[in-house]
Amino acid sequence: MSATPPLFILASPRSFTSLTSAMLGQHPETYGVPEINLFYADTIEDILQRLKDEGQARKTHGLLRTIAQLYAGEQSFPAIKMAHRWLMQRSHKTGGEVYLELCEKVQPLCIVDKSPAYSLFIENLQRIPKTFPDSYYLHLVRHPRGQGESVMKLVPEVRIGKAPKKAIFGAPKTPNPTMLNTLDPGQKTAVIDYQFLWYRMQSRIMEFLESIPSEKQMRLRGEDLLGNPPLYFEKICRWLGLSWNEAAFEAMLHPEDSPFSSPGPLGAQFGNDPNFLKNPVFRPKNITLPKLEGPLPWRSDGKGFSPKVIEMAQFLGYD
Repeated sequence: MSATPPLFILASPRSFTSLTSAMLGQHPETYGVPEINLFYADTIEDILQRLKDEGQARKTHGLLRTIAQLYAGEQSFPAIKMAHRWLMQRSHKTGGEVYLELCEKVQPLCIVDKSPAYSLFIENLQRIPKTFPDSYYLHLVRHPRGQGESVMKLVPEVRIGKAPKKAIFGAPKTPNPTMLNTLDPGQKTAVIDYQFLWYRMQSRIMEFLESIPSEKQMRLRGEDLLGNPPLYFEKICRWLGLSWNEAAFEAMLHPEDSPFSSPGPLGAQFGNDPNFLKNPVFRPKNITLPKLEGPLPWRSDGKGFSPKVIEMAQFLGYD
């Protein structure tokens, strides 16, 4: 029996992906995982080395937690050590080959994966259909102002102006790609502006999805999804061919029940958005959409969105 292809949620960071993925992952026919990043390079060895060079070793936490949960039934410190050994034994394998093992382990459930690192580079995205030609893709978007403000709150020490050298060109051998994606291309020196992270990642996702059949992709505004979960989660489930009933929806309303919705043990504490891990509960609310016009709170010069960002945001349904 072939493994059920996963659902990949593609989005920029801080776009409701952790909550959405955890909710979808509570459906009785799915298996929600944290950020496993198995398409970040070709082989497991390459993935681990690349993350190490970028100073992003904690991006392995989600994968270690997933392996521990699936093969040890828990996420204790000894289970994480076992997961590390399990992974090292497969260091020569491709990320896709290891991914297939995980899919076979959860068979017949569908893995729900929301690793934002896939969308940092087009080659990461292009690796996915080579392993899963029939996988589904949910492009989850958020208003660029709301997304930028959320990133700003997560890293409050970073503001517009010259980017701290340590943040971009410090100890890691390779610059942090997330930080590089925030750089304002109109400045001669390294200047951070969160709108460009949003723009570059949406552009990359949209470019990739041009090669994907229309029936295998869906685009939703995160604000709509979380503002009216019965309507949009039913739409997603029917698109994926998942059952839709009161029991399934009730399970999806409790993302806190996921084994990955809390901090992990020593050596694998993360694997998901830190704020989500602190408070993984879904609370229904109407999300008021911000406006595109006006100065940006993370800029000190009073400037607003660039014309290309406004154009893309309007295309995606924002004003």
